[in-house]
Amino acid sequence: MERRNFLRLSATSAMAVAIAPSLITQKLYAEDGSLFQAFEKAQLKDAEGNPLKSKALVKEENYVFMYPHAATPAIMVDLPKPTQKDIKLKAEDGTEYVYKGGAGAKGTIVAYSAICAHQLTHPTAAMSMFQYVPTSGKTLAYDRAGVFVCTSHLAAYDPNEGGKVVGGPAKQGLASIILEIDADDNIWAVAVLGPTKFQDFFDSFKQQHKADYGRRGAKKLTTGEAKVQTLTNFSKELIQA
Repeated sequence: MERRNFLRLSATSAMAVAIAPSLITQKLYAEDGSLFQAFEKAQLKDAEGNPLKSKALVKEENYVFMYPHAATPAIMVDLPKPTQKDIKLKAEDGTEYVYKGGAGAKGTIVAYSAICAHQLTHPTAAMSMFQYVPTSGKTLAYDRAGVFVCTSHLAAYDPNEGGKVVGGPAKQGLASIILEIDADDNIWAVAVLGPTKFQDFFDSFKQQHKADYGRRGAKKLTTGEAKVQTLTNFSKELIQA
């Protein structure tokens, strides 16, 4: 599998240690500012339960799956060109971290938490006001398309640069879902890089989550596999701006 994530684990050594993200089990705030949290590996599968292959992804399609928790949506996109590499980013609290780049043979496949870092807008079964806008599209949130947009308050995030904020009121970027692609072209979600809004999300939508998932089901970790749907199948209505 691809191993794209490197953390500095020692406060006294300048040596960079390569770590397979699926082997890390704790949250790490490294001396160099890296912010990384590993979760259980989950293989991405289609609606029929078949392994989703990276070569089957449609360019610039929004693919939704729940990771790392049962109620936390993420969106995967196969971008038209490789992402930037080694992008230095900063969380709202000043913590710095480094986005290493996209997954896949060409470095074009990315996944981000689909919870807006501004006020937690996210895709639901009823509608979605959060999505990736293809490069052929238009958006009021930024001077070009090819970005994630939250239509609630026109926050825009660039998937080519680690999900950093490029427009609107958000004060930090999107958390990146780390993907691995194995020798058989299967896609796995394995970790989260960057600041997350998961706890705020659970607190804000506690009653809705209880109705949808039961008392503690929303926080249940995604393990083994994660079902993938296109956003048009996941949400009945897409709100664009």
